Amino acid sequence: MKRYINQFKYYLRSERFYSHNTLESYINDCKLYINYLGNTHNIADPRGIKKTHIQSFIRNEKRKNSKTSTISRKLSAIKTFHKYLLLEKYVNEDVSKTVEAPKLEKKLPSVLSFQEVEIILDNLPEETIIDIRNKTMVELLYATGIRVSELVNLDVADIHLNMGFIHVKGKGNKERIVPIGEIAETVLRKYIIESRTVLNKKNVQGALFLNYQGNRISRQSFWKFLKKYAKEVGIEKDISPHKLRHSFATHLLENGVDLRVVQELLGHEDISTTQIYTHINKSHLQSVYEKAHPRAKKE
Repeated sequence: MKRYINQFKYYLRSERFYSHNTLESYINDCKLYINYLGNTHNIADPRGIKKTHIQSFIRNEKRKNSKTSTISRKLSAIKTFHKYLLLEKYVNEDVSKTVEAPKLEKKLPSVLSFQEVEIILDNLPEETIIDIRNKTMVELLYATGIRVSELVNLDVADIHLNMGFIHVKGKGNKERIVPIGEIAETVLRKYIIESRTVLNKKNVQGALFLNYQGNRISRQSFWKFLKKYAKEVGIEKDISPHKLRHSFATHLLENGVDLRVVQELLGHEDISTTQIYTHINKSHLQSVYEKAHPRAKKE
């Protein structure tokens, strides 16, 4: 079975253009799956796999107390693997087609209030070249709503300061144009002139955000900084780069931006993914209604 996984990996990378992180996640999940099939059901050929074997794998994951979201992710990888096997005619049917994923509880994204975001942005230090880089990354995250993986993968060539936008390569190598606003533009210009020139010890032409060694900064390094910094300025909520993305979308909708525009800015393929943000601000909508509607309150 190992050779099928290796071929599947090549297919995802060269034909489906999966990102490195998604690719590794899918392959690890599929390796776990085929190891289970071999050890538990003595299956060494994909033609021997039945729907009941996949269901058995899911039950085993539940017994291990895996999260529902984790099981769904693994099943997604398994289904993609079986589609590939059928595509390449290694099997005669896709036995995963009718296997149902466990139902996920819809959790509303946790967001920061605009006041909390302001506290974070207004107190970011600018004393060192690393401070300037970190401030720029946080400003850009909130100004654009891009994913942290998209942020750290930005290249200098993706920045168009004179036109006020950045060129973002999203999931599945899908590209989009995102405006950045004047404040983010100012700090980004400062970073490029004052910090990146010093950090660029290796004369790197591509990567925009560099670490102290002159290499592209990792998303883990930036996440650690953001979490530590938020605590220092008194933000008690658990903070992450993705929470800034959620906050970006929520604050735009609160201020009347059309859902389709937010979808485009976030790079969501399906608008149903964006619609979750419309459920967050019921209390905000209620307060706006009470202030605006002439008969919302009794005199």
